[in-house]
Amino acid sequence: MENNKYDVIILGGGPGGYTAALYCARAGLSTMVLEKMWPGGQMATTSRVDNYPGFEEGVDGVELSGKMQQSAERFGVVTEIGEVLSIDLERQPKVIRTGKGEFEAGAVILATGAAPRTLGIPGEDELRGRGMAYCATCDGMFYRNRTVVVVGGGNSAVADALFLAKICKKVYIVHRRDTLRASKTYMKTLEKTENIEFVWDSRVVEVLHDDLVTGVKVENVKTGEVSELSCDGVFVAVGRTPNTDMFKGVLDLDAQGYLIADETTKTNIPGVFAVGDVRTKPLRQIVTATADGAVASKYAEEYLAELCADK
Repeated sequence: MENNKYDVIILGGGPGGYTAALYCARAGLSTMVLEKMWPGGQMATTSRVDNYPGFEEGVDGVELSGKMQQSAERFGVVTEIGEVLSIDLERQPKVIRTGKGEFEAGAVILATGAAPRTLGIPGEDELRGRGMAYCATCDGMFYRNRTVVVVGGGNSAVADALFLAKICKKVYIVHRRDTLRASKTYMKTLEKTENIEFVWDSRVVEVLHDDLVTGVKVENVKTGEVSELSCDGVFVAVGRTPNTDMFKGVLDLDAQGYLIADETTKTNIPGVFAVGDVRTKPLRQIVTATADGAVASKYAEEYLAELCADK
């Protein structure tokens, strides 16, 4: 490493980013993680992670984030907190400009993540982790034998509802239309699932709570009538927003704005890789993000070796 030059720079300090950093550093590559806010990404907002292998009693999301950061830094990874102002990925070395200066790298791994879309109603942020949830497979087990509300009508919402129906006493699906946007292939399964109930033409306008969520107020969008549903949890499944604005016009994105990268994690620009929630993939979980990070490190190492061979 020379001044602000690295073999690999990773944008984003979530599970995919720090796993990539760990593997890159262990391969002898000088590596920096550039994180905008705090290590962990979405993982750090989860009070308890029960589906990451190796923690039989579960683990706090912040604690797991810290462990991943420390594991990478043990092998020499540098963490820099700062906001990226602009990037030049098509040149070599690749240039990343931040509020703290300019950095160069032979390869760049993008782990900028995706944020769940919220309902935008009062108290939503304060109740996150106290009944408000955005990932059924992450948090569903906390609501075993309880009643929950799923908000949304697309494939994600229906998949969440079907998952929750296996462990919850009752699942309400609140959707603002009178038909689902989800694939028709789900319909037969939904019809056979007796503990799922639809609340059509409705939207959640308020979350009822004491210290924890106790219910929701829903408004019928056609009549304006407001009613209440008692529940223990609310799962919001109205989509995610990938953090890819900076890459538009430079890297290939799909229709939803995710970086197009297959299981090699390679993007359309050589030496640029995408890992975790920001890339196109069928399942976005901590464990799939860490797998991406390990894969990206392999191909980043190969790319840098080819660069050296060509010189």
